[in-house]
Amino acid sequence: MNTLKSLILLAALSAILMWIGGSLGGKQGLIIAFGFAMVMNFASYWWSDKIVLSLYGAKEVKYEDAPELYGDIQGLSQRAGLPMPRVYITPQEQPNAFATGRSPEHAAVAVTQGILKLLSREELKGVLAHELAHVKHRDILIGSIAATIATAITYLAYMAQFAAIFGGGGGGDRGRGGNPIGLLVMAIVAPLAATVIRLAISRTREYGADQGGAEICGNPIGLANALRKLGAASGRIPLGVSEQVADSTSHMLIASPLSGGGLSSLFSTHPPMEERIRRLEAMAAGISA
Repeated sequence: MNTLKSLILLAALSAILMWIGGSLGGKQGLIIAFGFAMVMNFASYWWSDKIVLSLYGAKEVKYEDAPELYGDIQGLSQRAGLPMPRVYITPQEQPNAFATGRSPEHAAVAVTQGILKLLSREELKGVLAHELAHVKHRDILIGSIAATIATAITYLAYMAQFAAIFGGGGGGDRGRGGNPIGLLVMAIVAPLAATVIRLAISRTREYGADQGGAEICGNPIGLANALRKLGAASGRIPLGVSEQVADSTSHMLIASPLSGGGLSSLFSTHPPMEERIRRLEAMAAGISA
């Protein structure tokens, strides 16, 4: 069901991209918009892992460097039926973790120094299993596609703003003039809709990774306890990277690095921590029953 929801939301993102491209330049604009999205998706597919790991100052570790961490990931990977991913530790004090890589064969799991200090071994296993579930579900690829299409929509929206202000747009179809008011409305509405859809995809994948991670490690309560600690710590301890990096990569982390409630929570990349914990506890009750 989570995969179906993600595919529907990705289709909606693509439809917005086609709509704004067609409105700007008719059929030719639609083709340009599609090509722009494909180029961005290609770059994200091949190089996003190296870029993200570099932004976080991640250092790859082997068994001899961190035997407990490496051994736990190795054991969980075998239980999940996955190849052994590369293992990284980042210097950030905020307890967090993320997975990246274009496929299970090219995956990496990274944890911060802060999470190694905060969690018990069983809690950390739950977090590692959550990240491996992302790898197994190919969430990294889905998230990258969603982010790049949303970015393309934002750039095209800027073009629509200029077209509305300077009287262009809609020139791709013969005999159809541009509508400045319509372009301006589209320039405002399209990026907002793209953002909401991208966040909905991210939230859907988080629920799926929580469930999948609990199944991999066999301990929903361990993951629930880890999320409870991470939720409390992320609001107190800054992530330790620039605001731009935190904002652009927040969807990859197991706990949102950005604090805030109220209206800002509507635009969070993560579902409410309380709801994630509640689902895991219900899952544990079902297993024990």
